[in-house]
Amino acid sequence: MPRLPSLGRPSTFAILAIAWTVLLLMLFQLGTAAWAYPAKDRNLPSAGLAIEIPASLDDVLQALQEVLHDQIIHGTYMFEKQQTLTGAAAVDSTPLFEPWREEGKVFYKIRTQAIAPRHFRDSADRGTIAVRYIVTSVSAERTRLRIDALFVEDSHHGEHPSDGTVESSESKLIQERVQAIQNARQEAAEDQRRRESIDLANQTIMRQREDETARTAAAESSEKDLEQRVNALRHQIEMRIKAPGASLKSAPFRSAADVAALTAYADVLIVIVTPRWYGVETTDGRRGWLSQDQLEPLP
Repeated sequence: MPRLPSLGRPSTFAILAIAWTVLLLMLFQLGTAAWAYPAKDRNLPSAGLAIEIPASLDDVLQALQEVLHDQIIHGTYMFEKQQTLTGAAAVDSTPLFEPWREEGKVFYKIRTQAIAPRHFRDSADRGTIAVRYIVTSVSAERTRLRIDALFVEDSHHGEHPSDGTVESSESKLIQERVQAIQNARQEAAEDQRRRESIDLANQTIMRQREDETARTAAAESSEKDLEQRVNALRHQIEMRIKAPGASLKSAPFRSAADVAALTAYADVLIVIVTPRWYGVETTDGRRGWLSQDQLEPLP
């Protein structure tokens, strides 16, 4: 059998070519890995807190403005003895977040010179806390609120996201402010309805008195007929206190202050009529309110 020729030792050129090939393959793999794992996008929806609030966009924006300008970053602090972090300010923008290009109104609050604030992961230096609020209308009575919070160090520019405490604390406060706004509006509407009810009762009494005056003027002059009409009118506008007596109130509410203690069967003049209360005047000229269940017709 013929012998194969000996290849001998590889040349220096061949060794260099193999080394360059291996190096190029490693660089290609590193470049592919870098492309496969892009830099962090601060607008990714995985961070922060997003909720829907059962309120109009205007109510949520009003509540948010109060929180934006309260000068506090809620849900974090620097020192155990003072667990409220003040010194925050509302700003129009901050480079700590990428510009928001999606739907919604965006607001920011920052606190500079914060030292290792609590509830930011691995924070151990001086830096700036930034909170971003994004408000989006879902419907006439529902609004979406998203909150993101992070801490960026001044020296190494290290970024530390919140563990969720800041977002949940800020969100809770905004929801409480929204509830207070809604409660105030409801109380104002109830006050308006009460005033309208009192006005209507006054108008009704005035019309009744005018009608009764006209009927009395046109009535027969007989004493019996006159007495009957006077007695009927008296039963309409006068009543008496039920036993064992009652407290005359300064307003048509159970919790209103007492004006005077009225004895049982004392006569009172009805001057205002509402669905549950009477505005009355006593025989000695005092005025106040009594609930309808405290009065009875004259005998």
